[in-house]
Amino acid sequence: MLLDVDGVLNPLRRVHRGYRRHRATPQGVTFKLWLDIAHGRLLRRLITETGAELVWASYWCENANEWIGPRIGLPHLPHVPIPDRPPDSGLSLGAWKARQVSVWAGHRPFVWFEDEPDVIDCLMSEQGIGEHLLVAVDPLVGLTEEHVDRARDWLTGLGGTGDGATGAG
Repeated sequence: MLLDVDGVLNPLRRVHRGYRRHRATPQGVTFKLWLDIAHGRLLRRLITETGAELVWASYWCENANEWIGPRIGLPHLPHVPIPDRPPDSGLSLGAWKARQVSVWAGHRPFVWFEDEPDVIDCLMSEQGIGEHLLVAVDPLVGLTEEHVDRARDWLTGLGGTGDGATGAG
């Protein structure tokens, strides 16, 4: 399971009282974050129920383990290495991230909680990518129980019919 930070765990606005304001200063740059400890509980339960591995898929990379995970109760997680996007790449930030995710995941099946709208088309154009479900998250609202339920349903059905479906939603 791939997990983005900004727009997913850190929505653009405080959605309800469970969110708390935090400051993070990775590499000397200060960010203001809205984080909800309930996300950690939801994601840990999803890991337990499905046996899936949780991985950061965010421009925060390893910094998410210091600044995000402990604040919502997640353990140290592996991360998709996402290097800075070269200015001459011709790709948007979402497309660049999707390319890095597809290289990292290869043929392995995955669920990705992501808010960038252009990653759907980018994933569809990647060759040799495994079965996947992109769970599109509204960046104003962030991750919800419905998103987690969708991921659980897909992951538990992965060994069942195996119809190879991919999608977003």
